[in-house]
Amino acid sequence: MPMSYTHAQSSKASAALELVEDLQQRFVAALERLAGSQCFQAVHWRRDEGRHGGGMRLEAGEEGMFNRASVNVSQVHYDDDPARRLGSATALSTIIHPAHPLAPSVHIHISYTELKSGDGYWRIMADLNPAIEDASSRDRFRQTLQAAAPTHFEEAMAQGERYFFIPALGRHRGVAHFYLEQFTSGDFSADLALARAVGEAAIDGYVAILADILPGATPPSAAQLQAQLAYHTLYFFQVLTLDRGTTAGLLVHDQNDIGILGSLPARIDRALLATWRKRLPKPQDALLDALLSVLPKTSPTPIDQTAKARLAHVVRQHYRAHPEALKLQATGNTTPATVQQHNAG
Repeated sequence: MPMSYTHAQSSKASAALELVEDLQQRFVAALERLAGSQCFQAVHWRRDEGRHGGGMRLEAGEEGMFNRASVNVSQVHYDDDPARRLGSATALSTIIHPAHPLAPSVHIHISYTELKSGDGYWRIMADLNPAIEDASSRDRFRQTLQAAAPTHFEEAMAQGERYFFIPALGRHRGVAHFYLEQFTSGDFSADLALARAVGEAAIDGYVAILADILPGATPPSAAQLQAQLAYHTLYFFQVLTLDRGTTAGLLVHDQNDIGILGSLPARIDRALLATWRKRLPKPQDALLDALLSVLPKTSPTPIDQTAKARLAHVVRQHYRAHPEALKLQATGNTTPATVQQHNAG
């Protein structure tokens, strides 16, 4: 039976929750139609036994079409805690890593954060992440997002280019980056409609790309699989050393670590990951050392639930010991206020 949890009292938070739940169901239904099977399973979690919300992720393991797939919805709120400035945070966060190296991964994040003052902002993100780049898929994904958000497209692409750049490696994670950070026009209804338009366009556009690639794809070569493993290693590196959203989620609480790290691929190249240590500034070199210390020493290196729990603990301990390192994390424009609050306790 699904776990029950309370929802935020705000009407805006309720509308945001309805949106992200709609997007979750839309995405999973489309992926299952493409896969030809019901491959996603529901996993529920609760914040403080449900008193402060919770969520459900729909996830698929390594079977058929997927290397790893997770479509998460959550809503955390503090209606009963007047000491907190944060009222609620409602989010869809999803990553799909297909099994075939020619099929790109995708990351989509749509969230609404509301403060007790009634002020709120959106975080709207969609990025295409191929292991083996294909210009037609890249351009198609960009054009889909541009059609959904023509007024904001150029700014979103500029913010995405900043956010997904990896300074230590001198390259980006992914090839098409749409990101609006702390976005608000002052018109909640208009912003809600924008979030829906971008979410639906990203989902439908990505599924269409998969539908063109996967049905006729021949079995991958050893070189293609190696390229995919290398890219998944880069994805792992960016998420755990740079991604502000992941870090913020882990610092707030430890009640959904597996869900928060649901974006990690099933396997990485541990030896390749270790070579990037010398490129990192202090104290991030120590963070990578700690991450490596809890990973299995096999190659390829599996990232299972045990590994995720250990990795989450490492990240949490690192930033508690080195809060100044948060300044080294990725940003589109600014540091979200809720991250600053969380780090202050």
